[in-house]
Amino acid sequence: MAATFRAILVSRDEDKKQSVAIVQLGEDDLMEGDVTVKVEATTVNYKDGLAITGKSPVVRHWPMVPGIDLVGTVTKSESAEFAAGDRVLLNGWGVGEAHWGAYAGMARLKSEWLIPLPAGFSPLEAMAIGTAGYTAMLAVMALERHGLTPAAGPVVVTGANGGVGSVAIALLSELGFHVIASTGRVNEAGYLKELGAAEIIDRAELAGPGRPLGKERWAGGIDAVGSHTLANVLAQTRYGGAVAACGLAQGFDLPATVMPFILRGVSLLGIDSVMAPLPLRKEAWRRLDAELDRDKLARITTTIGFDDIIATAEAIVAGRVRGRVAVDMTTA
Repeated sequence: MAATFRAILVSRDEDKKQSVAIVQLGEDDLMEGDVTVKVEATTVNYKDGLAITGKSPVVRHWPMVPGIDLVGTVTKSESAEFAAGDRVLLNGWGVGEAHWGAYAGMARLKSEWLIPLPAGFSPLEAMAIGTAGYTAMLAVMALERHGLTPAAGPVVVTGANGGVGSVAIALLSELGFHVIASTGRVNEAGYLKELGAAEIIDRAELAGPGRPLGKERWAGGIDAVGSHTLANVLAQTRYGGAVAACGLAQGFDLPATVMPFILRGVSLLGIDSVMAPLPLRKEAWRRLDAELDRDKLARITTTIGFDDIIATAEAIVAGRVRGRVAVDMTTA
């Protein structure tokens, strides 16, 4: 009998009512690709939570095995880039949305989606970073390309207790920036300061409708929240500053005006982690390997098993998850 493995499968019926179940699958069930991988570790991102709960229509193929990130060992390869035994890393590329993803014991993927696992990371460490941390590094790199330096002034990080926010604070503080952390959980100020935040502000200061222009408070920022929060961050950014936008936890709308852009020369930098080209991905992971404090990474990480993924996905959408979640997939 062919070997089987467990997987989380999201389905919907003729009335488009969504359901989620743990099922048994075999390699013959997997989607097309030139590399087959035994999944060793994954993570639970906000987007994974949306896929499992159906709170937002991120799934584009039914049924779907969610999970947008994975580390695993190649078992079969038709690609010259990878051979059996290689450890590989995947972030994005529509995996977990349009192509079966990480929440299964095995995955079949396209080789152009994969990069070698950086030697400095274990599988669980890489997934403690995951798309959230990799996105945070892409945002930091975008701010650097804009010319932002610690000398320009403080930077704000919204959604500070989340995955992107936690890693962004650790990275920016390590680079010497004065970091202002915006959070709805100000009782966790101690946690944020341990990561490197110099100041903590309540997200309520940014979450409601604001003025087209406000007092200039920061030279730049990383926003994972969107909506009024991003609009207010832009309105309070100093002349010539820049804000990297990479999330929509509050909403995908942007109720802003052109005033920050045409009166203060503020730049809005869009960050896409899903389709980012391989050279940019490799540079981001090289920087993470070199610059991310491993003690801080451990501090923000909770490790769970396969059986805890669904409950954790529900918790992350409800805003009850702090930092990052790594998933040990050896039990799948």
